[in-house]
Amino acid sequence: MRYTSVFKETIKKEAQQKIADHKTMGPAKTDVLSPDGYLLKHSKESKLPEKKPFKYPDDEKRRPPVPTRMDYPVMGIQTKKNFLHSNAAETIMAVPKMPQPIFVDTKKGDKHPLETSGLVPKYLKKKDYGKVPNYLVQKNEEIKQAQEEYDAYIKERLRQGAMKQLSDAEREDMLQGLKKNWEELHHEYQGLSVVIDTLPKKFHKEKLELEMKQLEKDIDLIERHKIIYIANN
Repeated sequence: MRYTSVFKETIKKEAQQKIADHKTMGPAKTDVLSPDGYLLKHSKESKLPEKKPFKYPDDEKRRPPVPTRMDYPVMGIQTKKNFLHSNAAETIMAVPKMPQPIFVDTKKGDKHPLETSGLVPKYLKKKDYGKVPNYLVQKNEEIKQAQEEYDAYIKERLRQGAMKQLSDAEREDMLQGLKKNWEELHHEYQGLSVVIDTLPKKFHKEKLELEMKQLEKDIDLIERHKIIYIANN
């Protein structure tokens, strides 16, 4: 048997009912306009706001307009002020202007302000002139504190017997020995052949150069430091 929905008749009635409402021009319940209410020309166009006089934002700050040729000035106003005497009195009582310091740097007479040129010793008049800056004071304190900590560490190691200080004689003997070794290597280096055409000659020359550089570093280290500590092995 073929399946038939139980809602078939209901759907048909609803479809016919909706179609029947639109058989005429437009929905059946739409109100028809009266003959007097016909569509006028430009009636559906948007209306612009009412025209207002234009005014600049800074209109209040503007100067008054230039008077026209028909605006006559006020006539007949006179004053009893003696401008000759008043100007002379103001000139006599006025404080003279100090000339601005300048300097000329070319033969053509080009002038420049002297204050900002760097030629005026302005820093001599500062309150902190000649004083050590705060950052240098702080840096010196840090260096001093580090040196004190290092001295305390050295004293503790000497007390424990872990190291000892070289005497002046031992330091001088070590320095002379290093210099003697450098002279021997230098003498051997001067005796090398001018032409280095084999690998053994090249390696021997590089070896001598490295040994001489290391001896130069050791000699410089000992000469720069008067106090030398060595570990007790």
